[in-house]
Amino acid sequence: MAPFFYAKLPLMTDLIPGILALVLYLALALWQWRSWSALQAEPPRAAFLGGSALALCLHGFSVYTLIDTAAGFHFGFFRVASLIFWVINITVVASSLRLPVRSLLSPLFAMTALAIACSLFIDSPYNPHAFSYPLALHILLSLLAYSMLTIAAVQAVALSIQDKLLKARQWQKAMAYLPPLQTMESLLFEMLHAGTSLLALSIASGLLFLEDIREQHLAHKMFFSFAALCVYAVLLWGRHARGWRGRQAIRWTLGGFVALMLAYFGTKLVLELLLHR
Repeated sequence: MAPFFYAKLPLMTDLIPGILALVLYLALALWQWRSWSALQAEPPRAAFLGGSALALCLHGFSVYTLIDTAAGFHFGFFRVASLIFWVINITVVASSLRLPVRSLLSPLFAMTALAIACSLFIDSPYNPHAFSYPLALHILLSLLAYSMLTIAAVQAVALSIQDKLLKARQWQKAMAYLPPLQTMESLLFEMLHAGTSLLALSIASGLLFLEDIREQHLAHKMFFSFAALCVYAVLLWGRHARGWRGRQAIRWTLGGFVALMLAYFGTKLVLELLLHR
């Protein structure tokens, strides 16, 4: 087993896109942060979004070279974390075209730079596997769906806390740096749309590899995955048809997240602790 801080690190040529993305993300985060600290206007929208788009392109190429390696698909922790941050950044940057959420990009870009650095220079002892492309795509969709919906659940909790602090008139100065409550709620539903779409694609692609649901011990996982998908679908329907928002939206988001966690951790619990498989 390779040591934690060394295991088949990328070649130098594979490092270049990631390093460029890392530097660009840090520069953008610092640019926005300095404008806040100096009480100046935010960076020009076109320049900032142009730099963000370039960083996303470099980041995406870096993720591709780190995961699809000559030895097979490498789904190590830090490489997958970099992929997850890439998808989250795409969602938030795209949302910033319509919603005033640019204030979230500075801390997000700083965390993304850290994730890229870890993916480039720290490797887990995970061994690459020569999965077929369809199976690798299913695994990627599952990882992204779980991750995006986990972030949505965290966003729902943050939304609930922000709502309580605003009503209690506490932390007013700190709240001034965050987007308005309604904007944060809109961002939550952007994440829910993306996560639900990824979950639906993950389930659909997983059916292609379903041969014997009992023999493969997938009944529990499939049931709760479908249950989570139904919860999120009803929530999105309620948002568009009934205008659901606030606490109702938060409750449904967390309910779907519980079903999703039961699909994964419940299956692991049954197989490993009860059935010893």
